[in-house]
Amino acid sequence: MAKPPQKKAFALRLDPAVHAAIERLAASELRSANAEIEVLLREALAKRGIRVPISKTPRRGRPPADEACG
Repeated sequence: MAKPPQKKAFALRLDPAVHAAIERLAASELRSANAEIEVLLREALAKRGIRVPISKTPRRGRPPADEACG
């Protein structure tokens, strides 16, 4: 079974006021600050005409009966 693509981790330095604003926005959207930053980056890229496909995430839970082994 292939491993799902891993997210790229890197350090990001932000102005504390920007970070606080992102945390407030994330809380209002019921997201983590990290997920909110990703949404904001995707929106900014799309606004510039750059479409980034969302990576396929692995399915969770028990596989459907037709996919079960045995």
